[in-house]
Amino acid sequence: MNSKFTGGLLGLIFVYLGQWLLTLVTLGLGAPWAICIKERWVAKHTVIDGRRLTFDGTGAQLFGNYIVWFLLTIVTLGIYGFWLGIKMKQWVTKHTHFA
Repeated sequence: MNSKFTGGLLGLIFVYLGQWLLTLVTLGLGAPWAICIKERWVAKHTVIDGRRLTFDGTGAQLFGNYIVWFLLTIVTLGIYGFWLGIKMKQWVTKHTHFA
């Protein structure tokens, strides 16, 4: 079938610059929204078997998860932190669909 990624370097640079600025200006509190901006851009430029992807996650949803994950990491004395990368990937995958 027809699978491809249509994003370009210039677009990616602007996305990363926007992420950096949003995170910096909000002292890190805007990081969940910055991550959603990047994931939305990646999904928008990804086609799998001729079908474009879409990302429907929001920064508010991710911020709520960040709070829960942070508390779990504290309660488990940092052990839960080993699962954060997996939890993040699961959340992104859960919110990525075919358009």
